[in-house]
Amino acid sequence: MTAPGLGQDADDLDVEEALALVNTPGTDPAVPQPSAAADPHTHRARHRGTPWPEARAIAARAARRVPRRAPEPVSLDAALGLILAEPLTALTDLPSFDTSAMDGWAVAGPGPWSVRDEGVLAGHAEPVRLDDGEAVRIATGARIPPDTTAVLRSEHGRTDDKGRLHPIREVAHGQDIRPRGQECRNGDQLLPVGTLVTPAVLGLAAAAGYDTLTAVPRPRAEVLVLGDELLTEGLPHDGLIRDALGPMLPPWLRALGAEVVAVRRLGDDAEALYKAVADSDADLVVTTGGTAAGPVDHVHPTLRRLGAELLVNGVQVRPGHPMLLARTKDDQHLVGLPGNPLAAVSGLLTLAEPLLRALAARPAPEPYALPLRDAVHGHPDDTRLVPVTLRADHAVPLHYNGPAMLRGIAAADALAVVPPGGARKGQEAELLDLPWATAGVGVCFT
Repeated sequence: MTAPGLGQDADDLDVEEALALVNTPGTDPAVPQPSAAADPHTHRARHRGTPWPEARAIAARAARRVPRRAPEPVSLDAALGLILAEPLTALTDLPSFDTSAMDGWAVAGPGPWSVRDEGVLAGHAEPVRLDDGEAVRIATGARIPPDTTAVLRSEHGRTDDKGRLHPIREVAHGQDIRPRGQECRNGDQLLPVGTLVTPAVLGLAAAAGYDTLTAVPRPRAEVLVLGDELLTEGLPHDGLIRDALGPMLPPWLRALGAEVVAVRRLGDDAEALYKAVADSDADLVVTTGGTAAGPVDHVHPTLRRLGAELLVNGVQVRPGHPMLLARTKDDQHLVGLPGNPLAAVSGLLTLAEPLLRALAARPAPEPYALPLRDAVHGHPDDTRLVPVTLRADHAVPLHYNGPAMLRGIAAADALAVVPPGGARKGQEAELLDLPWATAGVGVCFT
């Protein structure tokens, strides 16, 4: 999808293009500057905000101007969900020697065979050569003795009363032997730059001799929780409420591929907010609440004081309309989330997810849609994001989808993108998968 006047949507970039963008230092003149729709001094723009698709495109494109972060070696146990910054090249033949594909007997020449007393197990040194007419018990994965003709599976052989081994079906030369280099040879390219590290990639890397992988580092995120009314434990009382975003945002950001370096509760202290953002070295600062124009909404004044570049100032989406995106430093962005929990989720998936994905050089998910089981009321002018559960051939809209509610999203698999005016029963709606509801291996909660 291409937003008008913005050129190619960053969501349309393939993995290698995205990786190239992340690894290109300096600035990109193609990155859109804040339009009148994002101008905080324009009353109509502030009221309407940026169209939802355009806001997502701007967030993804913002990564182009981030100075290059060098790829780094990452241990295999920490590489899940990262993007390869160097090709995965075999460091050895796979397998590195002829091995048995089955439990059975290694045999030499035609049968019947006399069976040696000793067996051959996996992990042992090279066994003794076989002579024609000899066989030896062998385990799966064990090294094949020199001059072996084939491996006879356990279920395909029998021994007579003299201990001689007889085949009960025809034996083909080379049967059930995995020859050295069958999967790859030393130096073969196994996977290209831009590959997502999945569990299978980790297994292949280990088999190919790797202890670390060179990958695009995870973007670092810091969460600043604002609001004097928030409690960290116990029941709400005396006008105070429990903080839902402090516990929710860090694991959600990790599921989106970020490394969460800090979570700080600042209350409604303008000076503390200014100092926290000014001193942060994170790639992304996420704030909660304070994005409107109330007496203790300090995010906009803090951004002006920092000389930040406001890229998105309000989005035409419900919930989450007052979200914002700003460039606070050459190598840092701030996503201001609304204080209501579901509105904050909307802001995460609208602005933080595309930005983090582009910073990590991860590919955009393939867009897809399903028909809605029920009609969904829409906003007259804005996109709505509605929690849904997914069935084989349709999406079921959930109740409890107000901006302050989490009951719906807690049971959801995805958010349905409902266009202005709403959607009728059976109408197809674009879906945004929630990270833990998909098979994506980038999900990481630790």
